[in-house]
Amino acid sequence: MKMKVILAALAALLAGCASTPPPLPEADAEPYLLGPGDEVRISVFRLTEMSNTYRVSDSGTISLPLLETMPVAGKQIEEVKAAIEAAITEKNLIYNPSVSAEIAQYRPFFVIGEVNKPGQYFYAPKMTVLTALSMAGGPTFRANTDKIVVTRIIDGKAVSGKARLDSLVLPGDTIRVYEGWF
Repeated sequence: MKMKVILAALAALLAGCASTPPPLPEADAEPYLLGPGDEVRISVFRLTEMSNTYRVSDSGTISLPLLETMPVAGKQIEEVKAAIEAAITEKNLIYNPSVSAEIAQYRPFFVIGEVNKPGQYFYAPKMTVLTALSMAGGPTFRANTDKIVVTRIIDGKAVSGKARLDSLVLPGDTIRVYEGWF
């Protein structure tokens, strides 16, 4: 009887270790929203002192010369362009400003675990887990490519889920490749 209890407890313990997280929610096809770590290239016609590349700060802002600090986190690049044009017009810096804004470099994602070169890598649009793993030098010989977990911030909370090789990666994601035991 005592042996059955020990075996049942051991089986329950092993079952808890072997559990995998639920599947990762699919990435939305919504437009890209800026966040801390992104670099934005701004060009303002006839205001060369504003034309530069700016990194979005940890507080989600960029600081442009002649203008006040602007919140940009959670906005699309077109919204940032419109906000800069409105701020230039409001301060009467130039009449009918012409602003160009583009993402110069996306914030990074991270690959850890059983890959040849774990680390931080810069995101590219429409990137998949397979692409991310190839950037990290591919899986090691010990890797279990059937057990890849992605941790993503959704609505301010870290959510982890099992990912497939064709799952989309988003900026800020952490991809973990687990070791295969058998």
